[in-house]
Amino acid sequence: MNHEKIVWIVWLLCFTLAPGLRAQKATLRLGKLKYNGGGDWYANKTSLPNLIQFCNRNLGLNLAPEAEIVEVGSPDIFAYPFIHMTGHGNVVFSEAEAENLRRYLISGGFLHIDDNYGLDKFIRPEMKKVFPELEWVELPFSHPIYHQKFDFPNGLPKIHEHDGKPPQGFGIVYEGRLVCFYSYECDLGNGWEDPSVHGDPEPVRQKALQMGANILSYAFTSY
Repeated sequence: MNHEKIVWIVWLLCFTLAPGLRAQKATLRLGKLKYNGGGDWYANKTSLPNLIQFCNRNLGLNLAPEAEIVEVGSPDIFAYPFIHMTGHGNVVFSEAEAENLRRYLISGGFLHIDDNYGLDKFIRPEMKKVFPELEWVELPFSHPIYHQKFDFPNGLPKIHEHDGKPPQGFGIVYEGRLVCFYSYECDLGNGWEDPSVHGDPEPVRQKALQMGANILSYAFTSY
């Protein structure tokens, strides 16, 4: 068993401890993926802190209040059970970066990619470098990721309109495990931001936060 796999098993045991013991465990950290190519990986500055606060309050998690920036090619990526990626523009993974991300994902890590409008044509070929043997699959509305604490019988909520397309949730499944979830034409991250940023109605923001909580909950319990 490799070192990374052992790290994930230890982490999973920490997460699944009895509630009284979980309160004593080390704080979990989420990562925000920094990538090359010129795209705005740093977009939606208030989104993850708000999602973390929502999950700590509604799921009883013990997440650090701020996500930490981690580069796609860094060995530090293995310190995070969950990595979030967003942006509007270009993405470039080198061969070494793609291999590092692949090792992270097949060792137990989870990547959520959120299309912040315009990311799609860039992220698809780059993720093909990571998993050349796999294809994206659209997840059915019956998939457990839509039915964690919060129920989304029609799949992803539509947060912002752009091209009039329905929101879609795509996944990369490696050896039976969903390792990457891609929210497309949805703008979840925009919905997580402070109310003053986009002026979204509170019910819309709540739907975005609830779906984000479902993604985290699924990632943390589906090893």
